[in-house]
Amino acid sequence: MSTYGTIPTSSPVGGSTSLEYISRAKAGLKAGLATSRPWRQMFNLTSITLPSHFTNCFPRIRINLPYFRMNYAIIILLILFLSLLWHPISLLVFVFMMAAWTFLYFLRDEPLMVFNRTIGDKVVLVVLSVLTIALLLLTHATVEILSAVLVGAVVVVVHAAVRRTDDLVMDEEVGGGGVAVFPGVTSSSS
Repeated sequence: MSTYGTIPTSSPVGGSTSLEYISRAKAGLKAGLATSRPWRQMFNLTSITLPSHFTNCFPRIRINLPYFRMNYAIIILLILFLSLLWHPISLLVFVFMMAAWTFLYFLRDEPLMVFNRTIGDKVVLVVLSVLTIALLLLTHATVEILSAVLVGAVVVVVHAAVRRTDDLVMDEEVGGGGVAVFPGVTSSSS
């Protein structure tokens, strides 16, 4: 009897740990990227409007930054990568740091433990960001790196300010279940 197309539930007798690791990494990468919001939702043109007043930008930014956190990290890292294409040493450092990002931030399915202490996602995000920028600055591509991070930050803040929040559905991670209801944010500010 053949079992074509089935997924084996146990490893072969010889044990193929590298193949298992690749499978787990691939599944982890898919699961990690699944936490990012759909790009179609992020760039929904009907949800892009200028706020009626400058002060209405801040509630939008406060809501959109955590909601699209993974998407914004990917955008900033992509802008940084593109800015380093003409600096091979910096690009190698960046690729090394992307591997660190992949395993410590994107692929993690459980909290990071260091010296029996749980490290939160925000701390990992900040540490990896600072470490990436510091190591890249050591490669003498300071102007390119700083301009790329500045451009990335501007892109993120502008998107967060002009992206309406009334059509966002919140999950437990961002806060509450069901339809997005935000205290202190009226429908005129969205």
